[in-house]
Amino acid sequence: MSLEIEQLNMAEQFEQLIATEDKLAIREFLNDQNISDVAELINAYPDYEAQIIANMAINRASSVFKILDISQQKDIIKELPTAKTAELLNDLPADDRTDFLEELPKAVIRDLIKLLEPDERKITLSLLGYPEDSVGRLMTPDYVYVYAHNTVADVFATIRKYAKSSETIDVIYIINEKGELVDDIRIRDVILATPDKLISEIVDGRVVSLKANDDQEHASQVFKMNNRVALPVVDDNDILLGIVTIDDMLWVANEEFSEDMQKIGGTEALNEPYLDIPLLKLFRKRIGWLVVLFLGEMLTATAMGYFEDEIAKAVVLALFVPLIISSGGNSGSQASTLIIQAMAVGEITLADWWRVLRRELTSGLLLGSVLGFIGFIRVSVWHSFLPNLYGKHWLEIASTVGFSLVGVVLWGTLSGSMLPIALKKLGADPAVSSAPFVATLVDVTGLVIYFSVALLFLKGILL
Repeated sequence: MSLEIEQLNMAEQFEQLIATEDKLAIREFLNDQNISDVAELINAYPDYEAQIIANMAINRASSVFKILDISQQKDIIKELPTAKTAELLNDLPADDRTDFLEELPKAVIRDLIKLLEPDERKITLSLLGYPEDSVGRLMTPDYVYVYAHNTVADVFATIRKYAKSSETIDVIYIINEKGELVDDIRIRDVILATPDKLISEIVDGRVVSLKANDDQEHASQVFKMNNRVALPVVDDNDILLGIVTIDDMLWVANEEFSEDMQKIGGTEALNEPYLDIPLLKLFRKRIGWLVVLFLGEMLTATAMGYFEDEIAKAVVLALFVPLIISSGGNSGSQASTLIIQAMAVGEITLADWWRVLRRELTSGLLLGSVLGFIGFIRVSVWHSFLPNLYGKHWLEIASTVGFSLVGVVLWGTLSGSMLPIALKKLGADPAVSSAPFVATLVDVTGLVIYFSVALLFLKGILL
């Protein structure tokens, strides 16, 4: 409650200052606020977003700008004077600047790059030259490096000289005369060492690095497995190019999560906020999968038509079609979601496919047996109250439903678990084997299983 009051007071103060048009007072007020609080002000007063950024000290303005949504960033750049835009872009960290520029049309990128200082322009063009989802797009060239022959005292001198423009000094990087990465060392180890100690005596040789062309999702897994706040980025010759920090990885993880959730829901990744995406573009993102799923469901009608004679002879079979296919679709969706999530966090790799298959085979049999038993009991109970509903062959019908559920649930579980792994093996995104897609696949094959079991139990009786 006190936080809400504080935010309310801050908003009221801002409104009063805006009314006075006292630029100096506005600047002092904004520079006194937390970065996150200024971002909240921009969210609350979108008409003043450019004015807020323009009236802040440039280092604080860039800190606010980089945590805003891309749509807000675009609006601010459109409204800012050219000189302020140049100042803001030049102050942004190289990786954050690259993230922003890659969301803009090429013509706009060319105009904005002209505003950069020569050194910043060179860095930005270099980062933009890497593939879109590569580590190279995330890395920053602002880091502290030393040589193995330097002493601890030399390291502190280097930090004092260059650390102000560095992304982080939690980790110091050691290179040789060729620029090749030798090792890295935590600042804690440097602080605890004596001033005359050589860096070569402190390093442990357990450096972990990323390649500039590595996938960002792979980099996220490396961070997780090694518990690092920053990792060095090298080229194919081990030349140190830059570093990637944990805040970049958190951003990547959030983006990957959003994309996977959208794909699991049966749509293409939006890649921008829902309310900001043009309606026609949103339509294109959604219609593709809907058409594919619709065509897939049409195969269900085809399968029903193939068994038309059997249905005509035993109309009672049609009563259980929704029950059978929905159970298979649900089990398949469960399995695919579990496997996709496990692959996303690194719990499962392609090499684990056989273990997954065995586990899901057992799970499918157990799950199918439980549902099959419930289906059998359901038919039996209904027959006891309504003897004429299923007729004298109720036991065969109950057996058909029970065993069909075992088969369909087993098939759904195996399909849902193996499809994401197969797609990953083919180089595709496992998330595209979404719950709707798996459900559609199992719907069609579930009907074939159901009527095949029906022929087994009811041939010569009802069929």
